[in-house]
Amino acid sequence: VSVALSVSIGATIGLVAGYLGGWVDSIFMRLMDVILSFPSLLLAVAIVTVSGPSLRNGMIAVAITQIPVFARLARSMAISIRNTEYVTAARSVGTRSGGIVFRHVLPNSLAPLIVQSTLGLGTAVIETAALGFLGLGQQPPFPELGKMLADSQQSLASGKWWVMLFPGVTIILIVLGFNLFGDGLRDVLDPRLKK
Repeated sequence: VSVALSVSIGATIGLVAGYLGGWVDSIFMRLMDVILSFPSLLLAVAIVTVSGPSLRNGMIAVAITQIPVFARLARSMAISIRNTEYVTAARSVGTRSGGIVFRHVLPNSLAPLIVQSTLGLGTAVIETAALGFLGLGQQPPFPELGKMLADSQQSLASGKWWVMLFPGVTIILIVLGFNLFGDGLRDVLDPRLKK
């Protein structure tokens, strides 16, 4: 949910800023620079601390920290696409800017956004687990991998290492799976890698 939220908001901001350029681009990208100037986990912890610990607030915080990544990617794609022949042709027949962005620029920007969103899923899992480990994620009695790791620290001190092993390995496998999936998608969707 957090990645879908960050992709939709970030891609919209990036496409609009990249296509329009000028002062709109400057304002949006300086706002993204401000968000990027903070470490993502620290910003997520600050947001959840202010809004209160819950799964919903954690997902919103993780989404906010990932918006600039997708905005920058969509902006760079929009800048490279806005002066192509088909966009110039659409402009010459009177198509509005919004129509050009969502009919021509967005479809040609989807492949990198899809790949980055799969990689963003791994980041979201790690940040959500970290928030849960700190007690800022999903609250008991609901299970959460970060909370399981935090609770298993006492078992580790008494020699029950396996209690910490399974949540940790689960987080590693989930993140590794999303990253490998993203790499595979990049290999399939990136025309520069095709031979």
